[in-house]
Amino acid sequence: MNWYAIFAIYILFWTISAFIVLPFGIRTPDETGEQLLKGQADSAPSNFRPGIVVFRATVLSAVLFGLYYANYVEGWVTLERWTHIG
Repeated sequence: MNWYAIFAIYILFWTISAFIVLPFGIRTPDETGEQLLKGQADSAPSNFRPGIVVFRATVLSAVLFGLYYANYVEGWVTLERWTHIG
Protein backbone atom coordinates (compact mmCIF):
# COMPACT_ATOMS: atom_id res chain seq x y z
CA MET A 1 0.00 0.00 0.00
CA ASN A 2 1.52 3.33 -0.97
CA TRP A 3 1.65 6.45 1.22
CA TYR A 4 -1.08 8.25 -0.71
CA ALA A 5 -3.52 5.42 -0.08
CA ILE A 6 -2.56 5.24 3.60
CA PHE A 7 -3.07 8.99 3.99
CA ALA A 8 -6.39 9.00 2.15
CA ILE A 9 -7.78 6.05 4.11
CA TYR A 10 -6.62 7.58 7.40
CA ILE A 11 -8.36 10.87 6.53
CA LEU A 12 -11.56 8.91 5.86
CA PHE A 13 -11.25 7.14 9.22
CA TRP A 14 -10.58 10.47 10.94
CA THR A 15 -13.62 12.15 9.38
CA ILE A 16 -15.92 9.28 10.34
CA SER A 17 -14.41 9.24 13.85
CA ALA A 18 -14.96 12.99 14.24
CA PHE A 19 -18.66 12.59 13.49
CA ILE A 20 -18.86 9.63 15.89
CA VAL A 21 -17.27 11.46 18.85
CA LEU A 22 -18.87 14.86 18.17
CA PRO A 23 -21.95 14.47 20.41
CA PHE A 24 -20.10 13.04 23.45
CA GLY A 25 -19.77 15.47 26.34
CA ILE A 26 -21.99 18.17 24.84
CA ARG A 27 -24.39 19.86 27.26
CA THR A 28 -27.27 22.20 26.46
CA PRO A 29 -27.92 25.43 28.39
CA ASP A 30 -30.78 23.67 30.21
CA GLU A 31 -28.33 21.05 31.52
CA THR A 32 -25.66 23.56 32.53
CA GLY A 33 -28.05 26.13 34.00
CA GLU A 34 -27.00 28.90 31.63
CA GLN A 35 -29.42 31.42 30.19
CA LEU A 36 -30.25 31.26 26.50
CA LEU A 37 -29.17 34.19 24.38
CA LYS A 38 -31.70 35.92 22.18
CA GLY A 39 -32.18 33.81 19.04
CA GLN A 40 -30.26 30.81 20.42
CA ALA A 41 -31.78 27.39 19.85
CA ASP A 42 -32.68 25.31 22.90
CA SER A 43 -30.49 22.47 21.64
CA ALA A 44 -27.41 24.61 20.95
CA PRO A 45 -24.38 23.36 22.90
CA SER A 46 -23.06 25.62 25.63
CA ASN A 47 -19.74 23.87 26.23
CA PHE A 48 -18.45 22.87 22.78
CA ARG A 49 -14.68 22.22 22.90
CA PRO A 50 -13.26 21.52 19.43
CA GLY A 51 -9.83 20.56 20.78
CA ILE A 52 -11.32 17.67 22.74
CA VAL A 53 -13.24 16.53 19.66
CA VAL A 54 -10.06 16.60 17.55
CA PHE A 55 -8.12 14.65 20.20
CA ARG A 56 -10.81 11.99 20.59
CA ALA A 57 -11.24 11.67 16.81
CA THR A 58 -7.49 11.29 16.37
CA VAL A 59 -7.24 8.55 18.98
CA LEU A 60 -10.27 6.66 17.65
CA SER A 61 -9.14 6.94 14.02
CA ALA A 62 -5.63 5.76 14.91
CA VAL A 63 -7.05 2.66 16.59
CA LEU A 64 -9.46 1.93 13.74
CA PHE A 65 -6.82 2.53 11.07
CA GLY A 66 -4.38 0.32 12.99
CA LEU A 67 -6.91 -2.50 12.92
CA TYR A 68 -7.59 -1.89 9.23
CA TYR A 69 -3.90 -1.91 8.34
CA ALA A 70 -3.21 -4.99 10.46
CA ASN A 71 -6.00 -6.78 8.62
CA TYR A 72 -4.57 -5.60 5.29
CA VAL A 73 -1.12 -6.98 6.16
CA GLU A 74 -2.18 -10.17 7.95
CA GLY A 75 -5.24 -11.00 5.84
CA TRP A 76 -7.54 -11.89 8.73
CA VAL A 77 -10.75 -11.03 6.85
CA THR A 78 -10.57 -11.55 3.11
CA LEU A 79 -13.06 -12.15 0.34
CA GLU A 80 -11.61 -15.59 -0.27
CA ARG A 81 -12.30 -16.65 3.32
CA TRP A 82 -15.91 -15.52 3.12
CA THR A 83 -16.65 -17.21 -0.21
CA HIS A 84 -15.51 -20.66 1.00
CA ILE A 85 -17.78 -20.84 4.02
CA GLY A 86 -20.11 -23.60 2.73
